[in-house]
Amino acid sequence: MITVNAMGDACPIPVIKTKKALGELNGPGQIEVLVDNETAVRNVTKMAENSGAEVSSEKLGEGKYRVNVKVGEGVSVETEQTQQDSENECGCTDEMPVRGNTIVVVSSDKMGEGDEELGHILMKSFLFAVTQLDELPDKMVFYNSGARLTAEGSPALEDLKNLAEQGVEIMTCGTCLEFYGIKEKLAVGTVTNMYSIVETMQQADRVIRP
Repeated sequence: MITVNAMGDACPIPVIKTKKALGELNGPGQIEVLVDNETAVRNVTKMAENSGAEVSSEKLGEGKYRVNVKVGEGVSVETEQTQQDSENECGCTDEMPVRGNTIVVVSSDKMGEGDEELGHILMKSFLFAVTQLDELPDKMVFYNSGARLTAEGSPALEDLKNLAEQGVEIMTCGTCLEFYGIKEKLAVGTVTNMYSIVETMQQADRVIRP
């Protein structure tokens, strides 16, 4: 049995930890996931069930839950490796692209409408989640207050540097950096212009906006 301790972890970390544990299991077995809120229970349950596992959960006490994930005989849990194996069986070659032209467009340093503090928390979680995708985007474009996320002092800087090291092109609007007085503080990626932003979005197969 694999035990995943996700107590105190913010979304989407419990799901990501469980997904990694499923990959490590690599066959029949059990995983217990410890979390501290019902939302994490639901998210982990949904992901595990979608992967083909049997799932049950129980409340152990105040702020403590256990999600039991069981992978039985004959159940193939889909991981990044099994996806690649399936592609190879379908006749894909190494020369074929692993991913389409996908870009992430970030126009604000917070996600959604409502409480500002919550918006900042959600944006940081979103950018961390991007680092955990099996297929990373080709480019990420930051403009308006989203430009703050690529500058010194950004809470998401480590995640963005991680993405850049893995080949994701990070582009930030130069006009926006100048407007906020942080052009000299750009800490990851390159400065771009509006024409390049429009061209990048036009050529993309998929555009993801948080």
